[in-house]
Amino acid sequence: MSSKPRLSSALDGQAPDFGSVTAHAADLMGHFFALYGEFWQNGVVAPQLKELVRLRNARVTDCGY
Repeated sequence: MSSKPRLSSALDGQAPDFGSVTAHAADLMGHFFALYGEFWQNGVVAPQLKELVRLRNARVTDCGY
């Protein structure tokens, strides 16, 4: 699995990355980040486990971030 976006950038002169690709649906970004923050700041899974899962996922998908 690749971390390279399959869509073009919505912002002129910018390479396609998470921010520039999701700009195609800018109205959804606020909702996404609210939900993302809720997942990371609350819940029943310990923050340490969430971080381990995030790191493992990045390694498996060869994420450059």
